[in-house]
Amino acid sequence: MNAITSVQELQEAMKTLRTQQELFSTYTQEQVDEIFRQAALAANNHRIPLAVLAVEETGMGIVEDKVIKNHFASEYIYNQYRKDLTCGVIERDDSYGLTKIAEPIGVVAAVIPTTNPTSTTIFKALLALKTRNAIIFSPHPRAKASTIAAAKVILDAAVKAGAPEGIIQWIEKPSLEMTQTVMSSADIILATGGPGMVRAAYSSGKPAIGVGAGNTPAIIDDTAHIKMAVSSILLSKTFDNGVICASEQSIIVLDEVYDAVKEELLDRGAYILSPDETDALRGIILKNGVLNADIVGQSAHTIASLAGLSIPKNSKVLIGEVERIAEDEPFAHEKLSPILGMYRASTFDHALNQADALVKLGGFGHTSVLYTDQILSKDRIEAFGNRMKTGRTIINMPSSQGA
Repeated sequence: MNAITSVQELQEAMKTLRTQQELFSTYTQEQVDEIFRQAALAANNHRIPLAVLAVEETGMGIVEDKVIKNHFASEYIYNQYRKDLTCGVIERDDSYGLTKIAEPIGVVAAVIPTTNPTSTTIFKALLALKTRNAIIFSPHPRAKASTIAAAKVILDAAVKAGAPEGIIQWIEKPSLEMTQTVMSSADIILATGGPGMVRAAYSSGKPAIGVGAGNTPAIIDDTAHIKMAVSSILLSKTFDNGVICASEQSIIVLDEVYDAVKEELLDRGAYILSPDETDALRGIILKNGVLNADIVGQSAHTIASLAGLSIPKNSKVLIGEVERIAEDEPFAHEKLSPILGMYRASTFDHALNQADALVKLGGFGHTSVLYTDQILSKDRIEAFGNRMKTGRTIINMPSSQGA
């Protein structure tokens, strides 16, 4: 396969992809399922070296956690979809005279982020193979080698199992121009990345499925099991140093339990910043109005050092106690790192208002979490679900891993 380093080479590669996809569209369900199985096995067998490569190349996250993400994207996705029918007639309803026939879309353009390069590549490649689509990857420049390595592992296994040789391709020298070209040339776009990239995908004139910024609020009310709530939030927020966009970005605590939650956070290794330290950290969360890439996926200790702060090296999360929810309050934004804003709420309605404001500021359609007593607070759970404009509304679970 020829390297794709220019727009002209990309246009030639798109022709090859379409030819290979047309061939792939003739495969039977049995052939597709074996290709899907072998590709998933290969990805899972390479989960450790791919995780190591991703951390070494990007400088973000934690190897052990990226191993888990690679494992999830390969073995779990395989088991989730292995029995699904994706070729030809998949359903008949003789009583209504309906027949459902599965057809591939064509060429998928997959935009890959720097935060989760290998797991995202595995996930998208496997879905393309299961549905008889061709796929071309546009890596983030800071995650090029790890993205390509993951794509190559899957391609090699798929071809060995009988897939067309050029069914998976990638851009060797990613750039904004190349990404825009591949998006406008493909039949559908799977875009994972920052708000600008996702907006570009939706503006390309092609069907797009985008996963952009999240700004997950987590409410802890006065009926919540505090130890469980704090443990879940720290488990989620420390996973891969907070790079998952679904992870909590702010916690909202009702006044009655605010001090108890603070104490539990401290007992479990969180570092609660003083007002002066909070101001210092504010200065490095955003850079020119956008998230500072230097803090993404770094440890709490490293981030504190960047802000000129000295904290215990084993601190898990940096927590700033804040009041404002506004564009010019860095703690109110998505941070993709072990940093949390902590808000005090006088009533549950006040907490809902704060959570709603955080979602509107930068997390529409993503994730929100409520910690409460599921027996005593059914009305609160219903109110929370109705109010939050998020695709995932989670009760009593860590937002990175739950539901």
